[in-house]
Amino acid sequence: MATVHLRIGDLVWGKLGRYPPWPGKIVSPPKDLKKPSGKKCFFVKFFGTEDHAWIKVEQLKPYHPHKEDMIKINKGKRFQQAVDAVEEFLKKSRGREQASHNSAEENSKSGSDDKTKSSSTQARGRKNSTSTLKSPQAGESDDLSPRKRGRPPKDEKELSDPEPSTVQRMMSGTVSSFKWQSNQVKEDPHFHHFLLSQSEKPGSSLEPISKRLKIFEEDTGSTSIQAADSTAVNGSITPTDKRIGFLGLGLMGSGIVANLLKMGHIVMVWNRTAEKCDSFIQEGARLGRTPAEVVSMCDVTFSCVSDPEAAKDLVLGPSGVLQGIRPGKCYVEMSTVDPDTVTELSQVITSRGGRFLEAPVSGSQQLSNDGMLVILAAGDRSLYEDCSSCFQAMGKTSFFLGEVGNAAKMMLILNMVHGSFMATIAEGLTLAQVTGQSQMTFLDILSQGQMASTFLDQKCQNVLQGNFKPDYYLKHIQKDLRLAIAMGDSVNHPTPMAAAANEVYKRAKALDQSDNDMSAVYRAYIH
Repeated sequence: MATVHLRIGDLVWGKLGRYPPWPGKIVSPPKDLKKPSGKKCFFVKFFGTEDHAWIKVEQLKPYHPHKEDMIKINKGKRFQQAVDAVEEFLKKSRGREQASHNSAEENSKSGSDDKTKSSSTQARGRKNSTSTLKSPQAGESDDLSPRKRGRPPKDEKELSDPEPSTVQRMMSGTVSSFKWQSNQVKEDPHFHHFLLSQSEKPGSSLEPISKRLKIFEEDTGSTSIQAADSTAVNGSITPTDKRIGFLGLGLMGSGIVANLLKMGHIVMVWNRTAEKCDSFIQEGARLGRTPAEVVSMCDVTFSCVSDPEAAKDLVLGPSGVLQGIRPGKCYVEMSTVDPDTVTELSQVITSRGGRFLEAPVSGSQQLSNDGMLVILAAGDRSLYEDCSSCFQAMGKTSFFLGEVGNAAKMMLILNMVHGSFMATIAEGLTLAQVTGQSQMTFLDILSQGQMASTFLDQKCQNVLQGNFKPDYYLKHIQKDLRLAIAMGDSVNHPTPMAAAANEVYKRAKALDQSDNDMSAVYRAYIH
């Protein structure tokens, strides 16, 4: 690549990581923001966003020579809005230059007239002549001094150096916020977006952002914020006008659909056992006869089923999802499956022109009913944004993890930890009992220490009361452990703790505990 000669004030195309080139302006960085070491880079303010980033010079191209090429390869709405913002900026700049030129001509003419008058009164003395000549020069300096011309006017404020509030969010070092502009949606104040490829909502509070920032370096060497929190200020949720489909009304799906309906979404449902749809029909949902019909009738279809086999059968089986996919149709897989399965589903959906997002959820039936799930999403970033109101209705927190497969991996790791933890608690409760210690006292001590949590309290209460009504099926947590162990094997990573826990759950399944809550693993230790 030819050497690019750039300077502050130049308009450029900036390339950050795997994201498309974006129009920006080179600006002066904040004084307290250090420049990255190594190769030469510039601090860029991106149009159509509130974002800044250090970009290496080889990732920058001058705006005008490459404009047509960039417009040809980028067709998104937000991209076009950013280009429009550049053109508006240029239009205003030309207007200011013309105004300055006219002002200069007027001042020049005024100066000539004054000079003529000054010459006619030269006999009055050097002092008076000098003072007369100074007046037009002073006026000219007020309008044309380079210092003042270089100062950004009020309507150019968004393209000037970053405001202190923005800088504070960047933390110390070579850190910058980088995101594409997101849809403006009224959000629940308790709902948070965590975007693992870019930050979301620059107007969110500074303290939670700084606590949750994770920094990573792209292959390009540019730095970017790996995670950020977005807290809305408006308590209401504006439901999307898109038609929503939902396949699978199990422990998790039932609570999700109830909350979608409660928040005003238009929902069509389908379940293998059709009777489970009845209560939702009474609440205003529409009934789909097959998965294919639901997908063909809806803009965005979610599914939440038990395991990889069920997920694939739902898509690839008779009258399945794939038969209803057309260009533009959207499919969101919420089941907890392995990375290979979700990658296969993504490929077949997108091969038909559909859009795909994986979004498994962390939680339980109670959290699903309460709309307090944690959503882990990956895949189509714009589809993630389109699902914003749906995710707010069903959950308290949303993470975007990048490419397809990442959410499945993270979900399996989380459930591996959950399952291993529950098996360890069950082991501790039974060991307390056989050594003559009070199980209740054991729980009280745990609840007063660092391990205190709602999960711990609920599961221990299940054990002490002998109530194993399913909140998260034991067979499903054992499936998740099995998949997590297999994932570890695929990358040659040991998982001995998960493997030991998996054996305990397998014993519990042999004792007919599959359809009980995961806390029923306790029974594997007492039989």
